[in-house]
Amino acid sequence: MNSDRLIILASASPRRSELLESAGIRFDVVPGHIDETPLPGEEPVPHVLRLAREKAQEVARREDGRWFVGADTIVLCDGEIMGKPKDDADAVRMLRKLSGRAHEVVTGYAVVDRTADKVLTEAVSTSVVFKELTDAEIASYVATGCPLDKAGAYAIQGGAAHMVRRIEGSYTNVVGLPLCEVVAALRELGAI
Repeated sequence: MNSDRLIILASASPRRSELLESAGIRFDVVPGHIDETPLPGEEPVPHVLRLAREKAQEVARREDGRWFVGADTIVLCDGEIMGKPKDDADAVRMLRKLSGRAHEVVTGYAVVDRTADKVLTEAVSTSVVFKELTDAEIASYVATGCPLDKAGAYAIQGGAAHMVRRIEGSYTNVVGLPLCEVVAALRELGAI
């Protein structure tokens, strides 16, 4: 991988950083600062694509570098877009809704090449099935504080791994960054 060029990850997520590092990619982290509120009538896929693009472009406007990677992840269940819970009660509500059911994890990503004035975006969806959760399991998990900064109130790579019966699709997408697709986009733009 070419380490002479600067790639910026426009995300404060340690999980996204760990995933890029696992692919041997050298990058800096500069979180994006945008309003993540869905627009009126905005559908889930356009929502995550817009946020990913806006995060990458916002950082590209204020930082040095050539390639900027933005991402946004949501959980989708019965048409409800589940982002990060507002508080413990919201986390409990989300986990109860996901209990014993299938849902979709959708991550939109954007790779901005400022020099070439190009943007590659894609949304990746993974189906996740939870086992039936007891109230005690939910309360115990919420008490860890982990759900509060995770879309859908859970982290598959951490304390919620035992809740997941199966997945269909990209595991790294559920963690927060569809690594196969992001690496391909970086390669296509000449970043790696």
